[in-house]
Amino acid sequence: MSNRRLPLSARILAYVGMLLLYVPLFVVAMQSFNANKHGQTWGGFTFDWYIKLFDNVMVQSATVNTIILAVVSTVISTILGTLIAIGIHRTPWGKKMQNFYDMSINIPVVTPDILMAIALVSVFALFRSFTPLFDPGMLTLIIAHVTFEISFVVLVVQSRLVSIGKDQIEAARDLYASTAGAWFRVIIPQLSTAIIAGALLAFTLSLDDFIISFFVSGPKSTTLPLYIYGSLKRGISPQIHALSTLIFAITLFAMLLTTLKGNGKRTAHTHKGK
Repeated sequence: MSNRRLPLSARILAYVGMLLLYVPLFVVAMQSFNANKHGQTWGGFTFDWYIKLFDNVMVQSATVNTIILAVVSTVISTILGTLIAIGIHRTPWGKKMQNFYDMSINIPVVTPDILMAIALVSVFALFRSFTPLFDPGMLTLIIAHVTFEISFVVLVVQSRLVSIGKDQIEAARDLYASTAGAWFRVIIPQLSTAIIAGALLAFTLSLDDFIISFFVSGPKSTTLPLYIYGSLKRGISPQIHALSTLIFAITLFAMLLTTLKGNGKRTAHTHKGK
């Protein structure tokens, strides 16, 4: 591996990019500890905004809705996305059909959220004429989130399946393993990191989504992004800074855990190889 350093211009651009990414987050975190309510000047260090945040009933309700939505939609989309990826990978499609399925998976990824939201609203309006189950609420939110999360899970799992190849199943069968045994003892362990990565991506997308949730949610299914948007209309409150900081901290903690777990597995495999 070459030890050549990057050109100075490339390093400067990298540092500027990092600043653009993290300075706004740092400012939001700093303002969440600012005793000055309006945030124009530093009024001292305080945890009051976090304490008031946990006493806010609307924030508690939005947090519960967000967590339920993210967990349920992630579990459903991860299961369905993994099965779809396996089905597409293992079925001997012709080239045209393979291209068709690949395009079908990629369309929800590249479709603008506003178009996806309008399409979902139209579908739910049609279903609502038959049953009130599809009134705007938690059910419509879960269905909407699963709809756009599945494609991301499929892409992540499918990329791992391509690297694994199709020969290992046949090799396991030659060694008298059943089909189920070959999958659960050979393929699924190798897919586990991709499945976890797809689930984390789906979970993050669900936590972050605003546009689709705005169109399909009901009055009793407000999520944190919707609550933050509504609060911004009344002016940026330090409680919003505190809430944003907590969301970022939880997301960062989950990413660090996943990274450490992956590094631990690679280290274990390296020691076994030696």
